[in-house]
Amino acid sequence: MSRNLNAAPDTALILSGGGARAAYQVGVLLAIAKLLPQHAPNPFPIICGTSAGAINAAGLAMGAGEFRRSVFSLARMWQNLQPEQIYHGSMGALMATGAHWLGAMLVGGLGKKNPRSFLDNAPLREFLSQIVDFSQIQNNIDSGALKAVSISALGYSSGQSVAFFQGAEGLESWQRASRIGVRTQLEINHLMASSAIPLVFPAERIHREYFGDGSVRQIAPLSPAIHLGAKRMLVIGVAPQSEAGPARQHTSGYPTLAQVSGQLMNSIFLDAMETDLERMTRINRTISFIPEEIRQNGHLNLRPVEVLTIAPSQPLEKLTLPFRREFSLGMRFFLGGLGAFRRQGSVLASYLLFCGPYARELIALGYRDALQKEQQLRDFLAADESD
Repeated sequence: MSRNLNAAPDTALILSGGGARAAYQVGVLLAIAKLLPQHAPNPFPIICGTSAGAINAAGLAMGAGEFRRSVFSLARMWQNLQPEQIYHGSMGALMATGAHWLGAMLVGGLGKKNPRSFLDNAPLREFLSQIVDFSQIQNNIDSGALKAVSISALGYSSGQSVAFFQGAEGLESWQRASRIGVRTQLEINHLMASSAIPLVFPAERIHREYFGDGSVRQIAPLSPAIHLGAKRMLVIGVAPQSEAGPARQHTSGYPTLAQVSGQLMNSIFLDAMETDLERMTRINRTISFIPEEIRQNGHLNLRPVEVLTIAPSQPLEKLTLPFRREFSLGMRFFLGGLGAFRRQGSVLASYLLFCGPYARELIALGYRDALQKEQQLRDFLAADESD
């Protein structure tokens, strides 16, 4: 391959949230690594991650000096993952949590310590502490291998979607309706906050406020990348794209709690991204009708943003059922009671199935889906000397 595949400095990577589904993103990244020279630097100077996508973003930012090596490290992490490294899911732990919730309800919440979540993700903090070296992020910014990395979280008191970013000099904070960008030194608390799925995992305190999963109320997931200077974006989704949407099915049984919870999860992790991509398409189309001379003379701060999206070619929840025994006995008991191992309820399981075998299946799918768009990826990654 003769073309230079070093991306322009305004190229961004958007890694959305999705719990265990984020393993799919690594498969796409492995395909990109295959298209690049062996020791190519990071082709995405701007990296924006949310929820579990924030963990992948931190891994890439940490290893921005050598993209392929950082992607391989992420792949090894996901392929060897065990649920016990993310949360306490034993029968004893879940029974203790259930008793705590029941007791709190019986006393009307008057206890000294009310429940904070259904699952305890303390193992995740220890796990991330071992694999993420945050000092490398600044080193890569200083060397020019990285322009900025952003991690989004929701402030439970303010209700604002906050994009915590660490980047090169000259990048400024921003404030819009219900969303702000804050320059900071990223650390493990930001990853814990961004991946704290509401009710499932406990909120994380950062400075004066508690924060939860960044996908919640993130009405403009592409916004942080634009504020950080992106003119082109690669968006890796965790759900199939379909303009028509899924066909309506006739159902006779009442929806299970898992089915309802799964749809709530989808609304948190998927809907905002799809809406923002549609909005970006409309804006780009509108800008294309405005001559560049008029935009410049009229001082219109408008510019088209090139967007390439790679999304699963099939619903990821359909891949979960063969791996149900990867859950602990306690989690199988809990999720089974909610109906999560039935066909219509498997969406919930797909977000919580943090295990190597399932991750390998998602990584393989992401790799195949990305190579289906090989030429588009090559064109996207190739430097545009006119910029």
